[in-house]
Amino acid sequence: MTASDSGFDFWNDHSLEFLEMAMRRDYQERVLACDGTGTAERSCGDRVSFYVMLDGGRLSAISYDLSGCLFSHACANTVIHMARDLTPEEARKITAQQIIDYLKTLPVKEHHCAHHALKAFFLALDDANPA
Repeated sequence: MTASDSGFDFWNDHSLEFLEMAMRRDYQERVLACDGTGTAERSCGDRVSFYVMLDGGRLSAISYDLSGCLFSHACANTVIHMARDLTPEEARKITAQQIIDYLKTLPVKEHHCAHHALKAFFLALDDANPA
């Protein structure tokens, strides 16, 4: 079955926001010296880790590493896009629904990727700012 047979054309039917976030890899790196790191793994084996650095109480650098699908990449990049330069408290207000809304064309069956990315990101924030 081709894309035209299914009625969905990946490149033309996804939003520009989704395509950009799904394809970019400039924030994908493991960071050994960071202020906080958090990892979440799903039962299917998908794993995402976030690495955060703070400067003056703001998120100055955020990166991620993942073993997962294109949808997970899109969600991880969107977290970074939304959280850059925020305080950890401001970044904690990011919701999975905001990620889904920003991407516009994240398939419903992949909405769990937004929740999964946020879980790892919040764990990194917890690690950077222990209570």
